[in-house]
Amino acid sequence: MSTLCPVLQPPTLTKMPESLTAFSLDDIMLLCEATGIPTPSFRWVKDGKKVNWMGHNGSGNFTAHGDKPLSDYQGHYRCYADNTLGTAMTHTVKLITESTPTLPKQKRSHKTAEEGASVVLHCNPPRSSTIPHIHWMDKSKPWLERVTTGLDGNLYFANVLKNDSRDDYTCNAQYISARTILPKEPISLTVTPSNDVARGRKPQLMQPQGPHSSHLALRGHSLVLECIPKGLPTPSVLWKRMDVNLSETGAWTDNHGRWLRFDSITQKADGEYECLASNTHGSVTHSYTVTVEAEPYWVKEPPSLLYSPGETVRLDCQADGIPTPTVTWSINGEPVAEVDIDPRRRVTGGVLVLKDVVFGDTAVYQCEATNKHGNILKNTYIYVIELPAQILSSDGVVYQVTEGGVARLHCEAFGSPLLCVIQLFNSSREDSGVYTCSITHNNTSITAHLEVLKRTVMLIGPQAVQVTRGGDSWLDYPLLHIGSVHTHASLLRPPPPYWISPYTRLSPSDPLLRHPPPYWISPYTQFVVEVKEEKHPEGKWESHRVTGDVNHLELHLLPYSTYRFRVSGVNRLGRSDPSEISEAYSTLPTVPETYPLNVRSESTEPGTLVIMWEEIDRRLYNGSGFQYKVSWRQVQEHHWSHTHVPHPPYLVNGTRAFSSYEMKVQAVNSLGEGPHPVPVIGHSGEDYPLASPSKISVSVDNSSAIVRWQPVDTHTVQGHLLGYKIYLKREIKGGVERGMERKEERWVVEVDGNKTKEVVTGLKLYSLYELSMTTFNRKGEGPHSPTHPFRTPEGVPGPPASLDFESPSETELTLHWRPPTQPNGQLVGYVLQYQQISDSPVEVIYDPTVTHLPLEGLDPHSRYVFYLRGRTSAGQGPPITRECATLLDGVPPSNISTVVGERSVNLSWVPGDRYRNHSFHIKYLSKTVGGKWEESEQVNTLQAFYSLTGLQPGTQYRLLITHGNYTHWEDEIQTTGPGRHTHSLARDFATQGWFIGLISAVVLLLLLLLVLCFIKRSKGGKYAVKDKEESQMDSEARPIKDETFGEYSDGDEKRSVSQPSLCVESKLGSDDSLAEYGDSVDIQFNEDGSFIGQYSGRGPAPTGNESSGPASPVNLDPPPPPIGPSFAGILDRTS
Repeated sequence: MSTLCPVLQPPTLTKMPESLTAFSLDDIMLLCEATGIPTPSFRWVKDGKKVNWMGHNGSGNFTAHGDKPLSDYQGHYRCYADNTLGTAMTHTVKLITESTPTLPKQKRSHKTAEEGASVVLHCNPPRSSTIPHIHWMDKSKPWLERVTTGLDGNLYFANVLKNDSRDDYTCNAQYISARTILPKEPISLTVTPSNDVARGRKPQLMQPQGPHSSHLALRGHSLVLECIPKGLPTPSVLWKRMDVNLSETGAWTDNHGRWLRFDSITQKADGEYECLASNTHGSVTHSYTVTVEAEPYWVKEPPSLLYSPGETVRLDCQADGIPTPTVTWSINGEPVAEVDIDPRRRVTGGVLVLKDVVFGDTAVYQCEATNKHGNILKNTYIYVIELPAQILSSDGVVYQVTEGGVARLHCEAFGSPLLCVIQLFNSSREDSGVYTCSITHNNTSITAHLEVLKRTVMLIGPQAVQVTRGGDSWLDYPLLHIGSVHTHASLLRPPPPYWISPYTRLSPSDPLLRHPPPYWISPYTQFVVEVKEEKHPEGKWESHRVTGDVNHLELHLLPYSTYRFRVSGVNRLGRSDPSEISEAYSTLPTVPETYPLNVRSESTEPGTLVIMWEEIDRRLYNGSGFQYKVSWRQVQEHHWSHTHVPHPPYLVNGTRAFSSYEMKVQAVNSLGEGPHPVPVIGHSGEDYPLASPSKISVSVDNSSAIVRWQPVDTHTVQGHLLGYKIYLKREIKGGVERGMERKEERWVVEVDGNKTKEVVTGLKLYSLYELSMTTFNRKGEGPHSPTHPFRTPEGVPGPPASLDFESPSETELTLHWRPPTQPNGQLVGYVLQYQQISDSPVEVIYDPTVTHLPLEGLDPHSRYVFYLRGRTSAGQGPPITRECATLLDGVPPSNISTVVGERSVNLSWVPGDRYRNHSFHIKYLSKTVGGKWEESEQVNTLQAFYSLTGLQPGTQYRLLITHGNYTHWEDEIQTTGPGRHTHSLARDFATQGWFIGLISAVVLLLLLLLVLCFIKRSKGGKYAVKDKEESQMDSEARPIKDETFGEYSDGDEKRSVSQPSLCVESKLGSDDSLAEYGDSVDIQFNEDGSFIGQYSGRGPAPTGNESSGPASPVNLDPPPPPIGPSFAGILDRTS
């Protein structure tokens, strides 16, 4: 027999290149190795162009050579392996070249933070295509959840402690591919004391930013979700999946819960996640959308096979991915679209079909799947060859066939082309003999023996069968096969067993049931015996099975019970109906065979013992007169007390508080007692503890205290010791304002009973506390220990309670503040810092005694930022910050809108942002014959609205507002109403001739009177014509002189003594009271600077002067600028 040993073999890749980043010429190594006969040759293509490269030692590995710079090697590479049978190729890889990362010249940095605040120390490693590993070291301690390294390499402090002050925080960036570790200059961190530690801080997220973020991950890759909170105390982090259990996604927490890590992510991880950071002051959440996509991966790969000429080849290449990849084919590295068209070849998606292959079709075919995340490539070869045939079937096989049948003689062979199978149709006796299968031009052959049998003759026909009464039956004619006859008779179902009888020995020990089968039915394969207990309502039929050759069954029955039985038979066709139910059989009673379980004490009241247990099933009473025998005795006593009860519980009175007892409960009936149980230990009811902890001591450390004590004697607890309670009381003084009542602040701290020490936090500084302790059990608390007073040390004060401003003039501000609500010590003064936002020079002010401070010489065109701190012997507290500007002298409004009515006109305007309240009058003149200038009542600019009433319908008016000696605003209006029609009739009437004559006569008479007046004046007479001239003067005919409204001259202007300034926290009053603003405004603020006050001291503005009044706020919440070049005043309080 010959074997298959092909001489030639197409190239097969054994090693493939991978994308890499090279930092030097020595790093460049792209693998490419292949096998084949003849040995393949290799070539490389970079960015679509052949590389001038020479392989060595039969390897296609690509390395750097020559004097070319490193950057010239960057690009996309692909390797090809060729021999005479075809070309195999690799997928495309990317080679990135970079210089080794280095650190620029650095300066040592220093950070300062208040205790309890969050801090971020930045690493900022040099950028590289390879992600560095970041290690932070301070040469002393490992990081905990309070201090976390982020994915960006920065070091995040959720809150800083005093002992975080160090000067050796060092960031090391390790670039594994570059074999380089870059240590940065150490960072110094200084933590200053702060009272905020006592108040705590609500959690906020340092990373990530915002309420939501989205992440894209690739199947099989790793993903890390980050959640780094800040807050005081340190927040805990809880991760959850919004729709399914987090464990189903394959995620696990890392970095003290700050990271949610997916090592090899799958499609199950696609969905919504949430991070919850919480502490005792609140919580914050961040949601994440994780989208899992996939690089192309193979679902079905085409194998490399040998084919014979003339065969049809089907190469099935199926790939999947997200998004769905595109599949393309190549032949010997050339795309199919660029190869000569062959009608025998058809490509449909990932399937390539080649019909009637010939030797020239031998080649390496490439299937490549590509999507936006990458590509994969599979090389498979089609090798068309003609091989020597070899027979695989066994020699000397005997085949039998019936006359007229089909004989198949197998002669399986291997080779190209393949051999066929010999078939003989309609075989006859003459076809019997020896057959030989041989290969042409080859000495290989096998023989086979064929026997043709005569047809079978039926000698005995179907026989009679037995069936059940009312059942169906049929007879099948024989199915004739070679040399045999089969007859078949069937029954639908077996009948039920004929009878059933138990033995008369019906004691509790295994009675026997007998059910002999009737002789005339088909054999049973199984019997099903069913038993039912009828004395108790819970009884139901229970089944027991035995084999068909057994006619009895032993059953274990309960004593003092009544049973009935029935039996069913089973044969190969099914199960019969059950037999008739037997008579009732009762078992004999006996003593109980078990005892109650879960005996325990459920005592709650002192002086009593409540014994409880689980009741026994009624079927296990085993007789009449069932009861429970309850026994008890105090531990270490010898005598048992007992009683009989029908059910639990049982109450024992007159016991001592929380005494230990042995207890047991036994089952008994009229025949005797059941088995004896093992006693259990229980306790009588608890009472209040008798003693409190002793030797209490308190050690104070700023806003916390360490409380130590000696535990109480267990005999005085009178119950299970649950723990201790620490009672704290702090007396709150009335504060800095007089007349306030003294209050008390109380709270309780619970401590586990195993502890002898507890740290109490959150204490107020510079406060007197009283401490006492109690012991408590399930009953309640014992007496209080003696009171232990202690005092917390002095600390820096909180910010001043408020900071208000008044602006007497354009260059002056007066500051008013209230002392801190938490002085945390004896105030010794204040520190005031302020600066111009425009960086103009500022003035340094000192004031050791008062809570207000005037500032003069300020720039009216600049805004100022003020920082005011309280000061104690422990240092300066946090500041209260305000932004403010002075107010400018007021002027009447000029942008006035009017709405005209029949007898009134409504005037509205918007007050200026930085102008004081200003009083003025509105002049109005009726443009009718004999009209005179009239003046409104006093109006304030802050009113923003005024209704001028008392006008005539259908009349034209001229409105005028002056400021100083010039016109500030003027307008003309026409009131509505019937006056317009009357005026029109008057004009028509004036055109009549007789009316014109009458008017002419009147004018002549007036001229005559004027002549007489001049004559009299020339003779020394006095005649006041000023009023008449003013009344007849037409304002449209001549301009208003400077002296017309002399009452508005500058000489009458006065300045208010107290005027609120234009500050960030200032606010206009309510809409219905704008006209009520007076000389000053009192604006109050919360401790955090928020507005809480109301205006007070309102009154009318002086006529013609700038009256006080608030201006509209500008930029209600500006961030405080850094205190650059500024000045500070130390305000010391006298003793």
